[in-house]
Amino acid sequence: MLKARVIPCLLLKGGGGLVKTKKFGSPTYIGDPINAVKIYNEKEVDELMFLDITASKEQRGPNFTFLKDIATECFIPLCYGGGVTTTDEIRKLLRIGIEKISLNSVNFTNPNLISEAAKLFGCSTVVGSIDVKMNLFRKLRVFNSKTRDATKLDPVEYAKFLESQGAGEILVNSVDRDGMLTGYDYELIKKITDAVSIPVIACGGASKLDDIQRVVKYAGASAAAAGSIFVYQGGNKGVLINYPNYQQLEEILN
Repeated sequence: MLKARVIPCLLLKGGGGLVKTKKFGSPTYIGDPINAVKIYNEKEVDELMFLDITASKEQRGPNFTFLKDIATECFIPLCYGGGVTTTDEIRKLLRIGIEKISLNSVNFTNPNLISEAAKLFGCSTVVGSIDVKMNLFRKLRVFNSKTRDATKLDPVEYAKFLESQGAGEILVNSVDRDGMLTGYDYELIKKITDAVSIPVIACGGASKLDDIQRVVKYAGASAAAAGSIFVYQGGNKGVLINYPNYQQLEEILN
């Protein structure tokens, strides 16, 4: 058994097609989510994560019909985030076959949703999501992707707060590294893993398997999520849904 999970993080735009972004902007269409799910099923990935990047900004709830189609095709654990604002929506997502719900923007307006969801559905169902961006003073701060504003919140302290609310995992996504293939923010991830007692999922910047190895072994992440390296191939970034085989993962993680 592998010591950490490796999770393809797939982005949805408008509740439909798959896209890939750079620094949370410039979304590029890369294909059909259902086709991607079928390929990842065959490759026996640890877990899949779908994030709808426009739902909260558009004040739109989850596209339940489309997500049900995805969940029906998906034979591996599935996490979803985007536009979720109520426990009723969480219940509906769980009923259609999604195992984990990532909560991000709603935490700024209703910080109690995590604790309410944890009590109703269990902590293991709830992922507290943190977007992090460097501000003008070169300080890392929590970023509100709905309003596109940097807050004054320290990511480490915020991670501790989300844990105290009942989150079963923390997802840490670097805005500045998203799609840039420059490696994870290892130092930040290490600070957060040292500060909380729940699993931490690192996301943003992975360019090779060595990055995954380092964020797990050095920074202490329980899981490494990535987009570009699992949807692109080669220097010209041709779209190719891919995932390392078990032997490759065993070599870097065990």
